[in-house]
Amino acid sequence: MGSPVVATGAPSRAWSLGAGRARHEEQALKFKVGDKVVYPNHGVGIVKEIRSLDYGGEKNTFISLQILSSDSIVMVPVANSKAVGLRKLVSRAKVKKVLERLRTSEIDVPQDWKGRYQENQEKMRSGDIEQVADVLKNLTYLNSIKTLSYRERKMLDRARALVISELAEASRQEPQKIEMKVDEAMMAGIANGRPS
Repeated sequence: MGSPVVATGAPSRAWSLGAGRARHEEQALKFKVGDKVVYPNHGVGIVKEIRSLDYGGEKNTFISLQILSSDSIVMVPVANSKAVGLRKLVSRAKVKKVLERLRTSEIDVPQDWKGRYQENQEKMRSGDIEQVADVLKNLTYLNSIKTLSYRERKMLDRARALVISELAEASRQEPQKIEMKVDEAMMAGIANGRPS
């Protein structure tokens, strides 16, 4: 099993006091042990426990996640869970919407490498499955017409893994089956799409 990691550091002092703390303690109630959740740019994880720990001289509540793709443990302060984008899996209806987006959305591949990479990084960090699907489609298209840089190739691989793993978990289908659906939708979209 991977080593524990504390995501985004300790909760800020502002959230540790009074009403702010109470609001964020409620955030933990959205998640319960056994829930499958998405941690942006890391993928699907399972809530292993929600517990209070003394961290930096303060008692704070943490959500302990086991990331499925790497088997690592990530500890997210409840006070930061919303800020880091921790969320539940998408619905089955959203799975269909993401596949349709891959099939129909426009291809957007800015020519400026730095700007494109930065924009794609922001989409990846957003935790929004549709934004990550856009990165997947755009970089797959770009990869079909030229060799990607090492960093963009890694981002493409990461986007692909994130989309397939979440859609598979959310739809309760085998990853291989979802991978075929993603590829079919994406190839249809690339064949019909026009870069903007």
